Amino acid sequence: MKLSIIIVNYNVKYFLEQCLKSILASNIAFNYEIFIVDNNSTDGSIEYLKGKFPQSNIHFIENKTNPGFAKANNQAIKLAEGEYILLLNPDTIVGENVLSNVCRFMDSEPQSGAVGVKMIDGSGQFLPESKRGFPTPWASFCKIFGLASIFPKSVFWGGYNLLYLDEDSIHQVPILAGAFMMIRKEALDKAGLLDEAFFMYGEDIDLSYRIELAGYKNYYLPERIIHYKGKSTNKNDSKYTNAFYGAMQIFYSKYYPHDKLFSIFVSTGIKTKVMIEQLAGKLKVSKPKKNISEDNIVTFNTNDLSYEEIINKMDSNQNKSIEYRIE
Repeated sequence: MKLSIIIVNYNVKYFLEQCLKSILASNIAFNYEIFIVDNNSTDGSIEYLKGKFPQSNIHFIENKTNPGFAKANNQAIKLAEGEYILLLNPDTIVGENVLSNVCRFMDSEPQSGAVGVKMIDGSGQFLPESKRGFPTPWASFCKIFGLASIFPKSVFWGGYNLLYLDEDSIHQVPILAGAFMMIRKEALDKAGLLDEAFFMYGEDIDLSYRIELAGYKNYYLPERIIHYKGKSTNKNDSKYTNAFYGAMQIFYSKYYPHDKLFSIFVSTGIKTKVMIEQLAGKLKVSKPKKNISEDNIVTFNTNDLSYEEIINKMDSNQNKSIEYRIE
């Protein structure tokens, strides 16, 4: 088995349907398997998807509770037989050649422990988390206080998102995103499974770091996928707000246990941010929604275009005022 694809689902059956369709439409000349781990969805995901995808290489794991992203992935990793393990978000769409090209790259680079790709969002914009630097205290400080935004292409100030690296070239990078992270099983065996202390968020940073500690390299490839960022989680849910900022605290406590000053800085910043968001929730204060007129909605039909062609069009016409939809 060359590839095991693991997708954790929680109440996004329609996004996941498109994701699976794009995988099945891929040009793959090797054996692969897909694991769908459902974290106790309430939208009828399992029944819906089982009816749509009866293929023998698609396996469903049904959790009766929501154990979190890391633990759900680990459930499938323990069953996976692939030489490579792909962690993939359900709100993604891959082009026809992405999976084959990434596997081919890893075949040619035996020291590659994990590979990430160029992700674009629903308006065609490049997602900077596609390639990231290690979140050192300095890089995190620049990110939190906006210095990285002021000087995004600066090596000194922009170490968090590495925007000074060409997004259309291959790079060795420290941190990859869990939305698309292809991992060599051998490297995963040495580095260990995802840290289940992270409910969601932060586990990809932690795993990327441990893969490097195990003696492997992480790479960014300009292979493009669509990632409808955030569609697989409810950002208004206080549980996820706490999980996001809690993950930051777990990470810094794990890798900077003796840096008391920075620990206090991070802890205070996280608690303040959580309190502000919780207060805003109680007061029902929310960011104004972006109004997209019908004239700025572009619909692609997969009966007319391949997923590869759709991604090409989105990537070549980046426009934040346009919303792309795929049918």
